[in-house]
Amino acid sequence: MRSKFKWIFTLLLAFSMQFSFAQQKTVTGVITEGGLPLPGVSVLVKGTSRGTQTDVDGRYSISANQGEVLVFSSIGMKTKSVSVGASSTVSLALEPDAEDLGEVVVEGYKKTTRAKSNNAVVTVSAGKIEGRPNANFIQTLQGQVAGLNITTGSGQPGSNSTVILRGAGSINGNIEPLYIIDGVPLNVDNFRTINPNDIESVSVLKDAGATSIYGNRGANGVIVVTTKKGSFDSALEIKYQSTYGLTELQKNKYNTMGSADLLRTERAYGVGRGFGKTDDQINALANVNTNWKDVFFRTGVSQNHVLNLTSGSKNLSSFTSIAYLGQEGILNTTDLNRFNFRNNLNGRSDNKKFTYSTNVTVNYSRRNEATNVGTGGVNQNYVLGANNSLPYISPNEYVNSAQLLDLYNTSGSLALTPLFLLDKLSNDNFIARTEELKLILSGTLGYELAEGLNLGTRIGVDYTQNNSLTSQSPTSFNSLLFQVDNEFLGFQSEGFTRDVQITAVTSLKYSKTFNEKHTLDLGAYTEYNKGHYKSFNYRQDGLDPITYSPGNGSGFVGFNPQTPEFYVPTVGASKIESGMFSYFGTADYDYDSTYGIGATIRRDGSFRFTGDNQWATFWSVSGRWNINNESFMENSVFDMLKLRGSYGTTGNQLIVGQNGFNGVSLPYNLSNFGNSYNNANAYAFVQIGNPNLKWETVKQANIGLDFEVFQSRLSGSVDVYEKKTEDLYQGVPLSAVTGFTEINDNFGSLRNRGIELSVRYDVVRNATDGFKFSVYGNGSYNKNELVKLPSENGLVWDGGLTANREGDVLNQYYLVKYAGVNPANGNLLFYDKNGALTENPNDSDRVFTGKSALPVYQGAFGFDTSYKGFFIATQFTFVADIDRYDYDLSGLQDPSNLGQFNVSTDLLRAWTPTNRVTDIPSLNATNLALDSFSDRNLKDASYIRLRSLTVGYDFPQRFLDQTFIKHLRIFSQAENYVTWSKWRGWDAESTRAADQYQYPTPKILSFGLEVQF
Repeated sequence: MRSKFKWIFTLLLAFSMQFSFAQQKTVTGVITEGGLPLPGVSVLVKGTSRGTQTDVDGRYSISANQGEVLVFSSIGMKTKSVSVGASSTVSLALEPDAEDLGEVVVEGYKKTTRAKSNNAVVTVSAGKIEGRPNANFIQTLQGQVAGLNITTGSGQPGSNSTVILRGAGSINGNIEPLYIIDGVPLNVDNFRTINPNDIESVSVLKDAGATSIYGNRGANGVIVVTTKKGSFDSALEIKYQSTYGLTELQKNKYNTMGSADLLRTERAYGVGRGFGKTDDQINALANVNTNWKDVFFRTGVSQNHVLNLTSGSKNLSSFTSIAYLGQEGILNTTDLNRFNFRNNLNGRSDNKKFTYSTNVTVNYSRRNEATNVGTGGVNQNYVLGANNSLPYISPNEYVNSAQLLDLYNTSGSLALTPLFLLDKLSNDNFIARTEELKLILSGTLGYELAEGLNLGTRIGVDYTQNNSLTSQSPTSFNSLLFQVDNEFLGFQSEGFTRDVQITAVTSLKYSKTFNEKHTLDLGAYTEYNKGHYKSFNYRQDGLDPITYSPGNGSGFVGFNPQTPEFYVPTVGASKIESGMFSYFGTADYDYDSTYGIGATIRRDGSFRFTGDNQWATFWSVSGRWNINNESFMENSVFDMLKLRGSYGTTGNQLIVGQNGFNGVSLPYNLSNFGNSYNNANAYAFVQIGNPNLKWETVKQANIGLDFEVFQSRLSGSVDVYEKKTEDLYQGVPLSAVTGFTEINDNFGSLRNRGIELSVRYDVVRNATDGFKFSVYGNGSYNKNELVKLPSENGLVWDGGLTANREGDVLNQYYLVKYAGVNPANGNLLFYDKNGALTENPNDSDRVFTGKSALPVYQGAFGFDTSYKGFFIATQFTFVADIDRYDYDLSGLQDPSNLGQFNVSTDLLRAWTPTNRVTDIPSLNATNLALDSFSDRNLKDASYIRLRSLTVGYDFPQRFLDQTFIKHLRIFSQAENYVTWSKWRGWDAESTRAADQYQYPTPKILSFGLEVQF
């Protein structure tokens, strides 16, 4: 009986297994959108880890059981779910989702859709950011937003950029936007430790309708960064991306001389190694022809590895990212190494009334930096050595520090500059290193009190810690040069800073739709910000070469009465706190998705100011008209036509630079204890405080038009704005009887007016073979004008290259006008203030040139195309009507540098009695020094640049069906590879009004792989 039962049970089990296997089958189909194949659609068997993606033809294939549910999802499309029935084919069409990321507009404390936004907001998606070979994600935004000017003035890996939105809005205060990452405001624009591949979207808030909600921090616009998150009810998805890159020095057009030309020019001028030499001797010396650019610069190697893990259950989703970046700078010894970890969690209760989330990112970086760039330090600045060193000197002439000291003591010549710098590069003779730990933490809680009524709170922390080390070996040339009586020399300094910003926001939001046409959204908020800054530093002069090791104190020389006093370490420390409290509200009304109005009011209280000026109110109103929703627009070519406008005020409490801790003592009188008459102890005033100081206030008006026509084939937007800054922080003249000639006060105003245009056109998008081709462009015009200044004649000048005058652009070049070369004697010719020619101008002959380092026009253009998995994307950026002063060119055209430094071949066409018509003065001109305050070296820095070129291939899904790989992409990118400009230096792009021996930005070529499991 038992054996019979076993037999029957086995038979039933076999039939059961046969029935089960019979239910599992291969389901295939085609996913379309608007009748066209839709590639890249995620196809997932709900509740399992089985998934795939559609190929370039929209086709997919997946194993599933009858009764299981297939979930079809794609960015920008509504998600659809279909149960597997008896058929083995499931084909469907996805519809665009206005609520998806492509249409959602993040406006800081709230979200809306593009159609219902009243404001000037531009969103840049992850696809435009990730994979780019930039250590700083801000650099990837260049050219992607009309009116957003981003300049990078250094090739140091991870260096900061200067970001200006709609023109400079302050003379002495902060001019950069406020940055928000996952709801946490950042104190400064330090993004070298942030992983760009973690970013889901970046929203740039331009007008007062969008920025007034940030009150005293929104004067210069707001950039809101949202990082990636997981999805509920999703299987584990693993994505790995790797890039390998090469960075190279861009070429300049200074045309420095080779050894033969230089030696002959020295012979003619009577200096240097060429002096008194015959042609044969010069030819022999010219056998050494060193290109010092190849010595101090290099081809840098970079690598970037990112691993993402995304998953989600019914009520919990997670996104985790781990990344490493290693990037060598093109200047020897410079680099950046960065490690990143991020985890974003989102959760909810079963009834979805309670929600919570945490965002945690831990970032560590270490960078070795070039020091003294931008200076004339012949024994410190590698860039000077690369550009100006004598080619007939060989690197082999350097042996060691002691030998170099003997050479210098014998010759006393700066011709040894490249050897000074080789010594600095050698044997850890000099180290400049900074380690940074940055944490951005946030947590949110939300509860739906009733239908449409939600209570929420968010706490965020921005923690930044820097440890810096600068050390110079006691046996280096730079140490031995200043040695007296066998003193211990060299130095080591270390610095520690800790910056903690804590933000707490509580919100109550209400949203209700009445009669299906009237929608009301209300919000009430409180916000508390607290900042803590701590620093400590020391410097030890005098290191024992026997025990010295960089970074520790083993070489410190102890002080005793018989040793020099400079062996005593110098120390310093500081501690600052900041605080702000705000309460604010928003109201938005929409009628039938056709008309909308909004209002914001915010009250801020800041620690920075005193008395009645401690509090200020900022506000805005905005509105829109969705014209395409009107009945008279039926059957028109417009798919979307929206007119919008806003007006409001914002503030700038950072009246002294960008750092939130700068200038905290300005309202108070300050004094120092020191020596007075007859060496007596005394207190002396060092600052007259001004308790009436307050925020700078920006009033901005904006009118915009958004449009889409021809089935959204052509889309774009136009904005016109006026932005006026009042109560500018600057020095106001003061009677000298106080011991000071000016006091810091709020006085004057400046204005920015401009227009912005963005447009995109899908030239080919409905081709049956999947070919797509789109072109795009954006551009902006901005006129900057000083309206009121604190001087009787409306002129403020500090003796430098630039000055300010009412009615003109900020920081306009104020110089003597250069006329050319006097054909009679080879001297420089200038125009005096009356327009007459002169060889001897003075400061009274300076005139306003109408030129500035602030660009008037800027923008970008390019195209995107794809065909059967292959894709190409380009971006060209341009800047026009911008000028900068070229000190590098000035030095290379200065004949007084002959014998010590290299010069440009321009000097080969210098004036002589037989070459009287030329643009280069005589090598023996008597007034060469006077061009230092003329516009002779003021040069056009306009440019067009191939900012980015991407070429790649997405492998079709049919190639991956039999593997564990869901998606595979290979690509190559070129950044900054070609530049067209009249600027002769390495890089036309700069944050400075004048350039001298600066670290140039590189061009980058990278190769990458992206694989998804």
